[in-house]
Amino acid sequence: MPIVTVLQGPRTPELKRELVQKVTDAFVDSLGVPAESVQVWIQETPPDSWAVGGTLTADK
Repeated sequence: MPIVTVLQGPRTPELKRELVQKVTDAFVDSLGVPAESVQVWIQETPPDSWAVGGTLTADK
C-alpha cells in the first residue's frame, strides 16, 4: 500500500481534492495498484513556519 506525504503551504479543499486524485492516479497508472490502496497525507505548514533561502515565505 503506497503512502504519500505531501508537505505544502495551505491550499483550498478543492485544490487538495484535485491533488490527491492526481497523485492516486499516478500510482495506479505507474504501479498498477488499486486506487483504494493509495493513501495521501497532506501536511500543511503556514507561511510563517516555512523558510526558503533564509527568508520566511510569509515575508516574500
